[in-house]
Amino acid sequence: MEQTESLVKTIVKGIQEKKGSNIVIADLSGIDGTICHNFVICQGGSPTQVEAITESIGDMARQELGEKPARVVGLERALWVAMDYGDVLVHVFVPEMREFYDLEHLWADAPLTRIPDMD
Repeated sequence: MEQTESLVKTIVKGIQEKKGSNIVIADLSGIDGTICHNFVICQGGSPTQVEAITESIGDMARQELGEKPARVVGLERALWVAMDYGDVLVHVFVPEMREFYDLEHLWADAPLTRIPDMD
């Protein structure tokens, strides 16, 4: 569990490094049948920023923890990129896609932690 917490913190740092905003961590560990322990959800203002955030997360997780995502999908269009770190799934959206899919409310039972934007 400690390893998962370190990974989540490092992912958040990677998001903040590229000024990703509206970061929400959904704790799914108490919900039966979920595919992971945490969702980390954030957004970038454009596909270019979504790409930069994704790259920053990947670099930080690799450099600080030696972690690599099992899969990264969505980079072709960079409107919604999902990074699979096993216990942690990262979702990086452009605002319209995030609003449309509304992942935070999909898991209504999950405790949510909102990370204040860095300005």
